[in-house]
Amino acid sequence: MKLLLLNPNTSTSVTQLMTDVGQRAAAPGTELIPCTATRGVPYIATRTEAQIGGAIALEMLAEQHTKVDAAIIAAFGDPGLFAARETFDIPVIGMAEAAMLTACMAGRRFAIVTFAQALGPWYEECVRDHGLRERCAGIRMLDTPFKAISEVGTEKEDLLVELAQRAIVEDDADVLIFAGAPLSGLAERVADRIPVPVVDQVVAAVKQAEALVALRLRKATAGTFRRPAAKPTLGLAGALAARLEHRDS
Repeated sequence: MKLLLLNPNTSTSVTQLMTDVGQRAAAPGTELIPCTATRGVPYIATRTEAQIGGAIALEMLAEQHTKVDAAIIAAFGDPGLFAARETFDIPVIGMAEAAMLTACMAGRRFAIVTFAQALGPWYEECVRDHGLRERCAGIRMLDTPFKAISEVGTEKEDLLVELAQRAIVEDDADVLIFAGAPLSGLAERVADRIPVPVVDQVVAAVKQAEALVALRLRKATAGTFRRPAAKPTLGLAGALAARLEHRDS
């Protein structure tokens, strides 16, 4: 089984971090194929950046979807996820959705803990878009600067654990999610310091991807996630234009 680990941000070090975490959790015979955006921003923190990252994710998927069994959009917030699901035939997993749905199976309400204030509004909208507002106990964010995006999970580990503990006590969270690609792997390191289950976003995405491939679900030909009808395009990346114009099938 080949799973595309698609990072719609430009940080190759974060892609490598997620790949290492995901590959350790993957079943024997599952191979993660890392792919990093060649343009955009180091990490997505705003609605504008999410729109840009979502469009880039579609371009990357158009280039890679025939080479893999499923794809993971590896940015918490799931930029481009719904568009990717209607456009491509393979299962497409959002890292945030996978983490939240997994958390719902481990407790009544989950809390999200992340490393920057700017991420809060976007994550709140992500929870709403996935229909999970009632299952979310709250979103906790650090408000201190960090040195390097790929090291923020290590640099701020103690502060993030403190935020998680406050979410349990003050927000009645039954499950914790450390959100944001740079925090991949943190759950495993601090699990024994937090008295409720902690879901790792990458591990959840990999295991959900493996499950969907094993289920062999068909691509919708009706409903809102059926492939859109062919339409002429102008100026789009070649592979994406071919997909939208139905020249690749």
